[in-house]
Amino acid sequence: MRETTMTEVAAGLSGEDAKLVTLARATRARTGAAEGAAVRDLDGRTYAGASVELSALRLSALEVCVAMAIASGSSGLEAAVVLSASTQRPDLAAAHEFAGRDLVVHVGDPAGRLN
Repeated sequence: MRETTMTEVAAGLSGEDAKLVTLARATRARTGAAEGAAVRDLDGRTYAGASVELSALRLSALEVCVAMAIASGSSGLEAAVVLSASTQRPDLAAAHEFAGRDLVVHVGDPAGRLN
């Protein structure tokens, strides 16, 4: 399998959104989780997280990022990236509740190739 370069990942994305791909990819790889995600809030701060699968707690990577942003005092999000091997569309309910339906969400595979 050929490694995806960050130039390929960043094609067509702003520099800030390409940074989200890098953060989501690195977080997923570092933790070995099924999903990695990263978000940018309205102040330009970024949050990266991985999915959590415990018997007592199950959170998607995006839900982890939304929770971190809220807990840090963020007032909203402007962009998000979710990377997963799953072919199912990620659940955006928490992100949409917090940031609105206009939130830009890029979805891709674990290597960072966006759909």
